[in-house]
Amino acid sequence: MGTRFAGNPYSLSSMNLGDIRSTRLIIFKGVLFVFLGVLAGSLVVLNITDVWWERLIVLAVCIWAFCRAYYFAFYVITNYVDPSFKYAGITSAVRYLFNRK
Repeated sequence: MGTRFAGNPYSLSSMNLGDIRSTRLIIFKGVLFVFLGVLAGSLVVLNITDVWWERLIVLAVCIWAFCRAYYFAFYVITNYVDPSFKYAGITSAVRYLFNRK
């Protein structure tokens, strides 16, 4: 009974989901991580809820999103977007993203 979707050509197990090839889409994904981190961080700072476990979940989302953004800045840019780009820190990575042609 575990092969319920085996015959369905549109099931997730039969889809071949490859890596993202579009540079713009990769950069958009990195920007979304930063946006999510800022949004979750502002919700933690504004303290909109009094329930401790909700604040803990939002804080975990904030930390996760900024960790993914950091990974994006220091690994994805050099390995997937522009392998020739070398930088000294996060500010040069941000400058690179804004000064790309």
